[in-house]
Amino acid sequence: MIRLFLIIYTLAATTLSGTAIVAALTVGRVDAVSIIVAAVAGAVVALPVSWFVAKQLMQDA
Repeated sequence: MIRLFLIIYTLAATTLSGTAIVAALTVGRVDAVSIIVAAVAGAVVALPVSWFVAKQLMQDA
């Protein structure tokens, strides 16, 4: 399950970080600190999301 989790995490972290960065830029936060915080927040949120998705996929298998 760990391997599946890591594969899903690489996709989810990239997607959620990118979405958070676009949201930060949309509201006018164009400084480097805001962009970095948005990217880190997206990567952190991706951890439980990836774990939940991997767990659900393993139950269905």
